[in-house]
Order: sequence, then C-alpha cells, then structure tokens
Amino acid sequence: MNTAQQSARVGLFFLLGVALVWVTFETLSDGHLFEEHDHTLIAGFDDLRQLKAGDEVRLAGVKIGSVQKTRLAGRRAEAVLLVDPKVPIPNDSTATIVMAGLIGGNYIAVSMGSAGAPPLADGAEIRTEVSPDLNTIMAEIGGLGKQLQDSLGSFSKAFSGDGKDGGGIIQKLDKLVTENSDRVNKTMVNLQEITDKINTGQGTLGKLVNDPTLHDQLLATVGEIKAAADNAKTFVASAEGIMDQIKSGQGTLGTLIYDQKAADDIRTSLANIRSVSDKLAKGQGTLGKLISDDGLYNSAVTTIKKVDRTLDGLNDSGPITAVGIAVNALF
Repeated sequence: MNTAQQSARVGLFFLLGVALVWVTFETLSDGHLFEEHDHTLIAGFDDLRQLKAGDEVRLAGVKIGSVQKTRLAGRRAEAVLLVDPKVPIPNDSTATIVMAGLIGGNYIAVSMGSAGAPPLADGAEIRTEVSPDLNTIMAEIGGLGKQLQDSLGSFSKAFSGDGKDGGGIIQKLDKLVTENSDRVNKTMVNLQEITDKINTGQGTLGKLVNDPTLHDQLLATVGEIKAAADNAKTFVASAEGIMDQIKSGQGTLGTLIYDQKAADDIRTSLANIRSVSDKLAKGQGTLGKLISDDGLYNSAVTTIKKVDRTLDGLNDSGPITAVGIAVNALF
C-alpha cells in the first residue's frame, strides 16, 4: 500500500470522526449547539406538588422549555424555568402547575398574556396561579360523598323512622290509610255518584257538559262580558283623554282649574254675589228694602189697588174726568 492511499484513508476516517462528533453534539444539544443560552424565569409556589427538574414548561400546550431545578426560598418553593429565548413571555403571563394525567407527572403551563405587553427579562419572576391538584379534588369528592351518605341516612330515617316517634313516613301513611279506609271508600263512592250524574246530564254541571245549547249560551255570555270589558276600556280611555285635556288647561273645566285669571274672576264674582246677598239680607238698597221692609210692600199693594179702582172709573168717565179721578186716586 503506497503513501497516497494511506493518506486518503486517514483523511476519510478523520472526516467520518468529525461527522460523528457533530451528530453527537447536535443530538445532545437538541439542535441548539451554537444558539444562545435559554431564558431563565423564576416561579414561586406554596407547594410544588411533586414538580421536579426536567419537567416540561408549555405555552398553549407547546413545549418551550423545562424545569432546571427546584428550591426553597423562605416560606415558599421556587421552580427555576429554562425557556426558549425565541419565545417571549409577556410580563402579565401566569404560570400554573398542571397535572399531566392520573399516573403522569406535572408540568408548568404558561398563559399567553397580552399581545402588547413587554416580555419578561432574563431572571425575572413570573406570576403564578394555584390550580386544584388530584389530592385536593379527591378530598373534595370524599367530603361530597360523606354529605351524600348523611343525606341518604336522613332520608332513610325519615321514611323508616327510628322507633321513637311512631315510625317513619311510610308507617304513618299506612296507619292513616288504615284508620280512614271507610272514609276513603265513602269518598270514592260519592265521587262515582257525582261523575255518574254529570255523565247523565243531571245538575248544572252535568247540563253544561252535555247540553250544547247551554254551552253556546255560556259562550255568548262570555262574549258579552268581553264586549262590556271592551266598552269599559273605551270609557276609561275617554276619561283619561278628558283628564289629559283638563290637565293641559283645555276646555271650560280645564280653564277654570288651571287658568289663574279665570279663577280670580270667579272668586271676584262670588265675592260680589255674597256682598249683594249680604246687603239684601240687611235691607240695604231699593231691592233690599222691598225684600225686608213690610211697609213698602203694603204701600205698593195699596197703590196697586188705587190704580185698579182708577182704571175701573175710566170706563165710566171722559178723558178729562178720568185724569182728575186718577190724580185724586193717586194723591
């Protein structure tokens, strides 16, 4: 074998070795050998719930990193998250420990956050939320089962009784039916008689059920009642319209109620009428004296009688004599 062949073989083995090393590094680094280091975030919880290093960090169900380590920080536990730097996490996002399955492990679920929120810086702390774990859910289910068992026990006690208050509901119902069986039978017989009478058209209800004429009359009566109700509605509507007109000051009544000038005129007229009536009652004025003074009444009666006698004398005397008679009679 010459030197050239040996050199070619050595070069080929060297290239194969370099390729093998490259494939190994790419596999171990998950294709990120020459990319920048992962983004670090801190998530604090009261309880990590068996979360451990290597568990996934997911955003909308997509893996974006993993848990680097867990640690205690005072009175809380912290999980250090390594997140892909190409995936920005908004500062209003929240991290939650989610159970992967009944027999699976847990993982960190990160919410999407707001679209315009600035991303969290490397080493920043992300907000966290607590979700119920399997143990909490099972404990709540156990408590619910205990309450259901107590409720069923109460129902069973109510139905069967405890022997202290005369038995449960079923025993009391049985006793009630047994003690009142005769009354129940009589009631059933009475109901049967009533239904028989109705079927044969006896009584008012039987006639209404079996006589179509009464049925028609009843419908006509109902129609008349409806018509009367419609008329009543029309009357009420008209009354409401009249009241609206009165409230708006329209018409004579509206003017009298809401027109201040008309009200003042009425008050003045009433005052004048009252003043006149007071004067008449006191005998003031000509009409008042005529009403209150009996002497004026007697004088008027005497004068009328004299005029009457004068007129009687005119029939028997001439004009001049009549004038003289009239003057003598009046004065």
